[in-house]
Amino acid sequence: MISFDDIDGERTAGRIAASSSRHLAAELAETLRLAVPMALTQLGQIAMMTTDLAFIGRLGNEAVAAAALAGTVYFIGFTIGMGLISAVAPLTAQAFGARDPHRMRRALRTGLWMALLISLPIMPFSFYGEDILLALDQTPVAAHLAQQYLFGLVWGVTPALWFMAIRGFMGAVNRPQPALWITLAAIPANALLVYLLIYGEWGFPRLELFGAGLATSMVNFATLLAGLWFATRIRPFRKYQVLGHAWRIDWPLMRQLIEIGAPISLSLMLEYGLFSAAALLMGLISTMALAAHQVALQITTILFMVPYGISMAATVRVAHAVGRFDAIGVKRAGLMALLLGISLTAVFTLLVIVSRFAIGRFFFGDADGAGAAVVLTANLLLIGATFFIGDGIQSIAAGTLRGMNDTRIPLLFAAIGYWLIGFTTACVLGFRTGLGATGIWIGLSCGTAVYATLLVLRFRLLARRFGAP
Repeated sequence: MISFDDIDGERTAGRIAASSSRHLAAELAETLRLAVPMALTQLGQIAMMTTDLAFIGRLGNEAVAAAALAGTVYFIGFTIGMGLISAVAPLTAQAFGARDPHRMRRALRTGLWMALLISLPIMPFSFYGEDILLALDQTPVAAHLAQQYLFGLVWGVTPALWFMAIRGFMGAVNRPQPALWITLAAIPANALLVYLLIYGEWGFPRLELFGAGLATSMVNFATLLAGLWFATRIRPFRKYQVLGHAWRIDWPLMRQLIEIGAPISLSLMLEYGLFSAAALLMGLISTMALAAHQVALQITTILFMVPYGISMAATVRVAHAVGRFDAIGVKRAGLMALLLGISLTAVFTLLVIVSRFAIGRFFFGDADGAGAAVVLTANLLLIGATFFIGDGIQSIAAGTLRGMNDTRIPLLFAAIGYWLIGFTTACVLGFRTGLGATGIWIGLSCGTAVYATLLVLRFRLLARRFGAP
């Protein structure tokens, strides 16, 4: 016989299950609402970089090579600043979850000060770019041209970092859309300025590579001004009075921002260094291997923007839950971000696999001799299937951990995954087994998979501990 207690128990279990489903659906909706504009903003940044490269390409192969060298010098310093400023988002989001507008304002203000202070030592990298490149045995012509580009780029470092801090603040209060609108408006403006200053049209001076860099800096200033206008004049941002007492430096919060952001910077440097090293390894194999690697890596960069947007959203959602001491919310935010990222990355990866030969032909054409490069590119993209998914998972898992201010252990994981496992395996498989370029990509995939696994396990551990007595 079924008792009334059994019926009540079944009803209670049903209500709990329904409530859990509603919470998961709500979490998915909130993650998507944040992730979509964040990912599109990143894609907009890539669109501007691609536009720059397309116009520079008309100056000749030497200009393209010089731009690549200049970008290497520029991003070494800029990556350090980018990692530090990325700590603004979790600190602001935690304060938002705790309903502490004063701390939110302090977090952004501290981020703006950090952007200014860190940009001062970053800028000399660009001013002495030619000397750095000559010391690295680059040709004098390429080093000189790269220096012209850097002379234009260097003035945009501070406004770019300031805008990044404002973007982090906007995302933390669940309003990432203005950053997307600003970026979308910047794409055609950047294209026009680059065109005018490179080629000297409409009465402008012909500045070539210096003009390309200067145009980028001018666009960075414009996006900063637009971001400040939104942050100080438009609801709901203006109620936080983000520039209140802007002259004050909050040293305790500055120290916390460095403690969180510095490991992020080093992790990014480890990742950037691995792919730079992989390019050097490819160059030792053949020019065709290096070209195929660059094409496959470009596709990886485009695909990466989807999980990267979800990663930024995961940082915010987890930080919100941390701020309100919601242990269940922390687990739910991380779980939904990971499931969403895996699902979307798998779909895009499948599309790349299906169209891998078409991608190769798009970049290399159908001319005589291009067939081998197309086949190699297709093989790298096929091997990269596991790499694409692993890279997406590591990005999202790292984002969830940043929401909990956990960045030091992930730095150790990056060293283990990227260099101890990834680089070592790439060298062995690439040069000791006869696999060549495909062996290097297998190594990259293995290292990324290990890194992603360690980060997911770390999040599960911290989420389980969070809120425990």
